[in-house]
Amino acid sequence: MTKVSVEQRIQAVQRYLNGNETLIEIANDIGVTAQIVSEWVRRYQKNGVETFLKSYTNYSADYKMNVLNYMNETGTSSRDTAALFNISSPG
Repeated sequence: MTKVSVEQRIQAVQRYLNGNETLIEIANDIGVTAQIVSEWVRRYQKNGVETFLKSYTNYSADYKMNVLNYMNETGTSSRDTAALFNISSPG
């Protein structure tokens, strides 16, 4: 899979949100799957550009448990939870 820069991710999301191109068209153009572009769009809509600028973070055990408890209590999917908390993966 192709390594996609932050700028390319932001441009891909903006291209999709402009409504002139499909996820598949954009994904094929930059060498990723439509599912990946869809995830970028979801995260962008929840957290804006900041979602792509965040670097690796170490989370405390308490924070991790809070995220997992939220997922368990609300029945939120792991993808939606990740977007909500602006993390790469909740579990």
